[in-house]
Amino acid sequence: MNAFDSAQRDELAAYVRELADSRDVRAVVLYGGPRLFAAGADIKALAGMGPEEVRGWNRALQRTFDEVARLPMPVVAAISGYALGGGMELALCADYRVAADDAVFGQPEVRLGIMPGSGGTQRLTRLIGPSRAKNLLMTGRSVGADEALRLGLVDEVVPAESVHEAALGYARRLAAGPGAALEAIKEAVDHGADIGIPAGLALERALFTGVFGTTDAATGIRSFLEHGPGRARFDGPTQHGPAQDSPAQDGTSTA
Repeated sequence: MNAFDSAQRDELAAYVRELADSRDVRAVVLYGGPRLFAAGADIKALAGMGPEEVRGWNRALQRTFDEVARLPMPVVAAISGYALGGGMELALCADYRVAADDAVFGQPEVRLGIMPGSGGTQRLTRLIGPSRAKNLLMTGRSVGADEALRLGLVDEVVPAESVHEAALGYARRLAAGPGAALEAIKEAVDHGADIGIPAGLALERALFTGVFGTTDAATGIRSFLEHGPGRARFDGPTQHGPAQDSPAQDGTSTA
């Protein structure tokens, strides 16, 4: 059921750190398999912990999910079946979410007398707004793919058998783009959302200036001047550290 116990949390964290340092992976797909995305935290394991142990365990899971959200390259979630509790919180870390038409989302923690602890109250609120977020968080109700799309919780709904390929297709499209510019756009949007407009514009200006020094910018501008828009082929690195993994040939990786 892809429940998050300590072992799965640590395995995900290790792989995400490899991706963060890769020069070759230009987009990432999060996929739990055809049956379901993730059923949340391992409640049986949590039941045996005291408050201090739970606090440390939760801090580590928050840190892992935050590392997913802060990956410099675009992250696409391919969601089949259930994405509940921590599973939904992991999906919220993605930049784009593709859901199967039979997908089910929910933050059911309140039904256990507890609350989400790995980004549910924060990322969900920023994504769909306070009132809608409170409705899902306070009732613990589940929503299907169509309602999730209406709420803005997901970006695309496709037949269940197509969800992984649809996510890979979108990731491939992004992976073919200018890596440094995509990274800068992600940083500007994610960090700019939490600061005032003047500071956000200053961040945007600094990032805008920075991408002009990249190989991809030179390629894109030259192609526009010579051939018009939309014909550039970007091959420049995203200026990350040494690669530590074995990506697909198209620059995507599935976690």
